[in-house]
Amino acid sequence: MQVLIKTYGCQMNSYDSEAMFNILREKFSAQATDSVELADLVILNTCSIREKAEEKVFSELGRWRKQKEKNPDLIVGVTGCVASQEGESIIKRAPVVDFVLGPQTIHRLGDMVSKHRKKPQKQVDVSFPAIEKFDHLPKPRPSGVNSYVSIMEGCNKYCSFCIVPYTRGEEVSRPFKDVIKEVVALAENGVKEVNLLGQNVNDYYGQLDDGVGDLALLIHYVSAIEGIERIRFTTSHPNAFTRELAQAYAEEPKLVSHLHFPVQSGSDRILTAMKRGYGASEYLDKIAMIKEARPNIAFSSDFIVGFPGETEHDFQQTMDLIDKVQFDVSFSFIYSPRPGTPAASLEDNTPLSVKKERLALLQEKLLHYSTMHAHSMKGKTFPVLIEGMDRKTRKFLQGRTENNRVVLVPGQRNYIGSVINVDITEICANTLRGRVNNLSTKQPMEEFCEATEI
Repeated sequence: MQVLIKTYGCQMNSYDSEAMFNILREKFSAQATDSVELADLVILNTCSIREKAEEKVFSELGRWRKQKEKNPDLIVGVTGCVASQEGESIIKRAPVVDFVLGPQTIHRLGDMVSKHRKKPQKQVDVSFPAIEKFDHLPKPRPSGVNSYVSIMEGCNKYCSFCIVPYTRGEEVSRPFKDVIKEVVALAENGVKEVNLLGQNVNDYYGQLDDGVGDLALLIHYVSAIEGIERIRFTTSHPNAFTRELAQAYAEEPKLVSHLHFPVQSGSDRILTAMKRGYGASEYLDKIAMIKEARPNIAFSSDFIVGFPGETEHDFQQTMDLIDKVQFDVSFSFIYSPRPGTPAASLEDNTPLSVKKERLALLQEKLLHYSTMHAHSMKGKTFPVLIEGMDRKTRKFLQGRTENNRVVLVPGQRNYIGSVINVDITEICANTLRGRVNNLSTKQPMEEFCEATEI
């Protein structure tokens, strides 16, 4: 079986796509393909966080319909948050689709495909069977030195703009022993870095034999696993960031000096309308608490521009907050109303042209600080986890710093999977360039930069 899985959205979707492929590989000896023309099964793993997400799904399905007309045996599936949100209506609108699976039922994929091969029929399963899927997923088979580990599902925060609680359900945490077992298996297969995932990961409370443990305790457990060199976690909600979690940065060197810490806005009035549950000063207090434990930590964030009712003063408060924190690489978007969320019914009188102007100004400021951070790294030495060869030329090692910067380095393949000290020598548009510490190279850096720009 040749399988094409096209993935949109967050790291959780990436995790689910890898899990689905592992199911198909175990059950049908499936192989991955990038070509819909060669595929026996195509799956669209969808995201509904942005406006017009559904339209993008149906546009892709329209292209796949043409291929199914040529190959009637092609099986077409839709999974992810749009699948959960739209359910049977996907098949009604796009009859090319053979099955629809929600995020919580991907473990039933193998049985669903088997049923279809025996007797083609439309199937829909967008139920919320708590944490059941993790009990039925095959053992992880990592393809690189870093891997995602989903430690919880769903979200209870119900921010007024967010569809996630309605598409992935309420928070359910995986038991400690199950997470540890998965990380041990990953380490035994060469994984050096794990990224602990959850829609609101710092609300993790996993079952222990004698009670429950939080994310801070889980990080201590994962740090003790032989072979794991780096730990990340995402995505964090400021309200749930505890002092114990901040203290983990002081106690666990394997926890990287980088945190994605979404704030969304710097205006207390807008944060209240978003139902975020904190104000700008409380967010800055959390930043200070974390910096006290790890002074050199870098922060990235998410920003929504043009939320209903946002004034110029509200926007300026967001800009002021950015100046105070000086974020590293961050993400910013114009507000997209999601049907079914409370914010979708709010009055919005701000012209789109104004929203676009604000977004451009905000992105300019974010770029300023991102560039400043990059240039501050030049001439210094940083530990870099080497992940493989660069994708463009296959001549240089590619790795990441703790603050998630891609670095390209001349060197040998035997460095792959190792954390090595790299001297940063050049700052290019999308990457850093460097040399292995105390190792000379005869290759001109001008040629290096030009040949490997991505």
